[in-house]
Amino acid sequence: MFSGRFKSLFQALFAVLCLATFVFCAPVASEIASGTSRNMSSALPVENPVPRHYEVSVRLDVPLSLGIVMTSVLGVYQYYGMSRISSSDLKPKSELLPWDRPFAGRYSGWATTVSHYSGALAVAPLALAGYSWYKGDADGHDFGAFTLMFVEAIALQNALNQLVRSTQLWPRPFIYAKRGEGRKKAESAQGEAYGSFYSGHASAAFTVAVFTGEWFSEIYPNSQYKSLVWASSLTLAAAVGALRVVAGKHYPTDVVVGSLMGTGVSLGVLKLHEICKKNISFWAFPGNIGAIFYF
Repeated sequence: MFSGRFKSLFQALFAVLCLATFVFCAPVASEIASGTSRNMSSALPVENPVPRHYEVSVRLDVPLSLGIVMTSVLGVYQYYGMSRISSSDLKPKSELLPWDRPFAGRYSGWATTVSHYSGALAVAPLALAGYSWYKGDADGHDFGAFTLMFVEAIALQNALNQLVRSTQLWPRPFIYAKRGEGRKKAESAQGEAYGSFYSGHASAAFTVAVFTGEWFSEIYPNSQYKSLVWASSLTLAAAVGALRVVAGKHYPTDVVVGSLMGTGVSLGVLKLHEICKKNISFWAFPGNIGAIFYF
């Protein structure tokens, strides 16, 4: 039997992915239909279609979204099934990686709070995309495709994080605290606290950073601010990871692996849609709407 919390999370995630897939793939389907009907009256193909920055397709995004939902179901199920580990079975500090051992027993309440609020940074890529759309540098199609890709990447990296953390490779640093607030937190810790590897905050932060940088680079390839946007995004993401270490929530290894996972998932989702972009091209301008399929 699944818990009520599990059901709620699953239903919310499923609804978001399905709604995003329907909303943002529907225009693609309509363009295909429009292109088919309108091109029946014209045998001459368009030689210079207007390029799109991003593309989504039913063939790619429906299976991808369903795969993410199923992975998320498994991840949430295992994550909320994690149990506490008795002190006698707790991994000794000596078994931690050498560079992680000095951080065992650390805890900081303020760093924990600040790192949680860092989740607000997730609006950055969508805010930038919305601004580009508002300014006319991108269109609604690009904004919709980008939003769907971002939702897919965030959901996928979260699902993978929960699957890995549920293996309980080693506990969070504060579990080793002997006194103070850290000890109190350790005594009331739930099962998830015994799976520190790897950092979900760092993974999500670098997912956001990469999407922000990629959007800006795609829409404004010749901008003098491109390096600044990338540097700022990655610095903020690194700061989130550092806060998780200071908070006693993760070890440096957790943060490094989390940053690599977030970056990898982001680039993977973007690359999949880049391939889609090369294989399927849609265009629309006065007097002609159509599509070209490349095989």
